[in-house]
Parts: sequence; structure tokens; C-alpha cells
Amino acid sequence: MKSMTRRGFLKKSAAVTVTGTMVGAPAVVKGFAKNSPNDIINVAVAGIKGRGGYYGGQGHSEVFSKLPNVRVATLCDVDENLFPENVERVERNSGFRPKTEVDFRRVLEDKDIDVVTIATPDHWHALQTIWACQAGKDVYIEKPISYTIEEGRKMVQAARKYARVVQTGTNHRSAPYNQRAVDFIQDGGLGEVYMAKCCVYGARESIGHTKNVQIPKGVYWDLFLGPAPYRPYNKNRFHYNWHWFWDTSTTEMGNNAVHSLDHIRLALNKRVHPIRVHSTGGYYVFDSDQQTPNTQHAIFEYEDGVILQTEVRGLYTNREHGVIFFGSKGYMADNRVFFGRKSEPGPVFKYEGPGRRFRDFPTHAQNFIDCVRTRRWQELTADILEGHMSTTLAHLANISYRTGRKLTFNPHAERFVNDDDANSYLTRIYRPPYVMPDKV
Repeated sequence: MKSMTRRGFLKKSAAVTVTGTMVGAPAVVKGFAKNSPNDIINVAVAGIKGRGGYYGGQGHSEVFSKLPNVRVATLCDVDENLFPENVERVERNSGFRPKTEVDFRRVLEDKDIDVVTIATPDHWHALQTIWACQAGKDVYIEKPISYTIEEGRKMVQAARKYARVVQTGTNHRSAPYNQRAVDFIQDGGLGEVYMAKCCVYGARESIGHTKNVQIPKGVYWDLFLGPAPYRPYNKNRFHYNWHWFWDTSTTEMGNNAVHSLDHIRLALNKRVHPIRVHSTGGYYVFDSDQQTPNTQHAIFEYEDGVILQTEVRGLYTNREHGVIFFGSKGYMADNRVFFGRKSEPGPVFKYEGPGRRFRDFPTHAQNFIDCVRTRRWQELTADILEGHMSTTLAHLANISYRTGRKLTFNPHAERFVNDDDANSYLTRIYRPPYVMPDKV
């Protein structure tokens, strides 16, 4: 199957300058016209290896194919070898056999597709979301929403300009017990909260060293790399292990810590970025191809004096992790409250139902579909702006880590103060033809 060229795609959607700037909007930017709850919403899922596939019953194609009056109509992935199993699973769930596609741009040409859900690697998130908005599709985008801070801002601009419903995959917001914990903090249950900390621990093995080899049959390597620099095929840069390379990853700060950072932002109602950040860490113990740190600490300082600490650890470690809020009346650790100097037990905000622990992704997905029907993006549990604010924290930590120093940030301009080196990480050089438009 031949990949459609970027030039061909842009000719169908807008006029383009020689610099790749999008000059005009797509000829038709549709709104969702199926007003009845019984009308079918056609969904295309991009990226089906992990989060977008089965994923223990909590992946995109699995959950969306089970929602009422939602049809997973297309599966898109750069590895054709993943299609047979995933197609059969969707068909078993829904009775409908989805189409398959390797090139996301062709998915956007399909006028029958109403929604795209994106679970591709981090470096693709922004471009795919913006293209989808320009093509008149609503979007469910996995965390972290972007590869750079500038990308995140453009994603928000695209969602608003094209009147799209864009939900961020920070689905922990949809857990009822987390919502109750947030309400408790915002109602003053801990008093004045002066600091919060999240610990994200998850031991991983070494990825070792692997050699560059010939591209496997059925893998569209150029489409996988997309806007990232071209590298020869290496399995350590492909399925999941792409998380450990700077070209494609936002590190564990973006991969997992963003959930906890988002929870803290929500509870403390932080609607602006911090003004200072300092991050340190490194890659310890193992000898492998991995470039990103497996241990990282970050401290964020807000203008009102509130401190946010983050600790990410990927080595063998204890499993006691979670979010801790520190207030004038006591503290909350993993949604358990303790009051005063003697740590007297208080309320506990945990799942108390029978059987398996409540899983929040189906609720999060249903909220998105409900807003697609009503066109009220304001009722999203995690609108794209919320995703941008939380993902920016991960980016700030990574930029401080990579520059090796404490940084001062202008939260309104979204730029570092008098620091050209740090500001160089706010965007990236895009590999043609996968170029970010200057204006969305």
C-alpha cells in the first residue's frame, strides 16, 4: 500500500505556502449532525499496539467498540501485522468489521468518520490532532497531548478555531473517588494546601542493545517516524521502546507522571503554569540503548508560593506511590486523609465496590461521546486546554533536566526568561513532509 504524500493531503484540505504554512481552512469543516442518541458515531482508532488496542480490556478499540451507538469503523496503524487480531476483536464486540489503514491522512479523507482517537507515540500527537480538527473530526487524544509546549498551544488553538470536541486521555479525572477527593480539598478539608507531591514508581527491565536491521514486512517505518528525524529501523526504537528515546518520547514524566500532575492541578485549581522549575536525575544501573532518564526528580514553584514535587523512578523500588497533598490541617496520601501532628485518621476516598477496582476509562470515553453529540466541549472532563496545562509540567521538567539547571518561566508568554537554550526546546525541527503549520 502506497502512502499518500503530504502535498496530496494538503491540496485536498487547504492552500499551502512554500514554508508549509496553512493558509486556509479545509473547504468543509463539519459539525456533528447526528442529533439523536440512537445515531451511530463512527470512530477511527489510530495506534492499536497498546493503549489503542485491547490493553487489558481498557484500550481504545476495545472500549469504544462497546459503547452504545458507537462504531469503531477504522483501525489505523503503521504495522499491518497488528490488524488481524484487533479487527477480529472489534468484530466480536460489535458485530461490525472495521476497515484498516496504515496512513492516518487517508483516515481523515473518509467523510464517514466522525471521531478519531489517537494512541500513537508522543511525537505524532500534535500533528494528528491538528490535522483531524482541520478535517472536521472530533478527537480523543492520549496523554501526553504533545511533544513540545508550542505544539500543545497550537492544539488548543485548532480545537477552538474549528469548533472541535477534543478530550485529553487523563482519565483518572473520571474516577468517582478521585472526584470526591478533589472536592474535599477544594472545600478546605485540608486547610491551606502549601505543597503537593507525586511519586510515580514502576520498575522496568533494561532494553539492552540492538542493531539496526532491515525494516520488517508490513511495517511502514517512514510513517512511524513522521516528524521525527530519520533513523534506520531498530526494534529498540519501535513498539513501546520508543518511550526511551528523545526523538519520540516525553520520558516517564509525560508517559505516567502526567496523570498525577493533572490530579494535583485539578485539586489545587492551578490555572496558570509555574514560574520556576528544577529537575535532576539520570539513567542508572543498566547499560542499554536508552537515552531518557530512569530516575528523575522535579520541583515546580508557583507564583503564589505553592510547591509541587515529582519523583519518577523506573528501577527496582517499593510500590508505595501516589499523590500527597500537604495542608495546614493535615495531609492526604493516596486519597487517605490524616489530621494534625499525630496523624489522626480522616476520610478515605477509595473504590469500595465489589470485584475488580473501578476502571475509569469507559466513563471518560462516554463523557467524550456525550459531548460529541451535544457539541458542548465545555462539559468535557478533560478538555484539550487541561491536557496542555498538565502536559506542560512534564515538558518543563524535561527541559530543566536537559539543560541541567533551574529555569525561570513566563507562564503567560509560555517562554523561559532570558534563556535561548531552554527556549530552543519549546518546539522542534520537523522532518518534511510531516511539518507543523505555522498557523493552524
